[in-house]
Amino acid sequence: MHKLSARLRALPHEAGLALLTVLLLALVTSAFPRFLTVDNVKSLFDDTALLIMLAVGEMFVLLTRSVDLSVAANAALTGMVVALFNAHHPGAGIVPVLIIAVVMGGALGLINGLLVWRVNIPSIVVTLGTLSVYRGCVYVVSGGAWVNSGQMSPFFLGFVRVPILGISVLSWIGIIVAVLAYLFLRYTVPGRNLYAAGNNPNAAAYAGIDVGRMQCMAFVLSGAIAGLAGYLWVARFAVAYTDIASGFELQVIAACVIGGVSITGGVGGVVGVVLGGLFLGIIKNALPVVGISPFFQMAVSGLVITIAVILNAGTYRKSHGRKILERAEAGP
Repeated sequence: MHKLSARLRALPHEAGLALLTVLLLALVTSAFPRFLTVDNVKSLFDDTALLIMLAVGEMFVLLTRSVDLSVAANAALTGMVVALFNAHHPGAGIVPVLIIAVVMGGALGLINGLLVWRVNIPSIVVTLGTLSVYRGCVYVVSGGAWVNSGQMSPFFLGFVRVPILGISVLSWIGIIVAVLAYLFLRYTVPGRNLYAAGNNPNAAAYAGIDVGRMQCMAFVLSGAIAGLAGYLWVARFAVAYTDIASGFELQVIAACVIGGVSITGGVGGVVGVVLGGLFLGIIKNALPVVGISPFFQMAVSGLVITIAVILNAGTYRKSHGRKILERAEAGP
């Protein structure tokens, strides 16, 4: 038993999380076999795709020792704007909608990045403020009114539902965003610089890396992805209203932390974030099946993220301690 426990602790974080996700899925399915019906699995993938996309964007920011609390508000504002654009210009097609969503989302992220970089305000203060501002702007641009499915063009709503190889475009977009983020972080200089800026800002500065610029870039990437997710959210649920994705930033941060992204920066990866999103997606879809109110999901997410932070902090302390011992043993 001791050897088995030691082997489980020795597993990489992603492998352990993958195993835990499979066990959770097996447990839910054994109690409720209908949970793995084709329609339910497709719905699970569609819901999780939105969470994974926003979590990937949040990961960029967390890697630089910052946090973006405005991702859900960004998605809400952008989603409302593109819904209103489509309602007034139904024949414009899907390309302008996608461009507006990504560019506007990136611009909102740039506001956060510039305030953190140039004005030197802590990111949690900046994004807490812009969260409220963006939420207020949703009400201003819409006048407090909803944009319903009857006001949206069929192609605006149907684009995300088009099946490709049995999987909806929405799920494919989530997959593409995750793959591009993985390639960006692994094979590009800016991607590696994000890790350097968060892992040791002083050393990164000595190496010629502008830490503030990296933080700003991370916020722009997070905002652009949030903007795209805003359109996908509105099209997925066929309605745009003032409280779109309200409180969803907790789910996003939870997916990151559960996936092994350190809130102290410089640690984490796309694979872990995807697994963290899937883990929360299974929980979210399983709670109504087992008869637990959806309103209890926030309490469950809060508990899970607290446990994940504690476990990650313990892992960091252990790894940091080993590095100190290794340096001491390799001393002069």
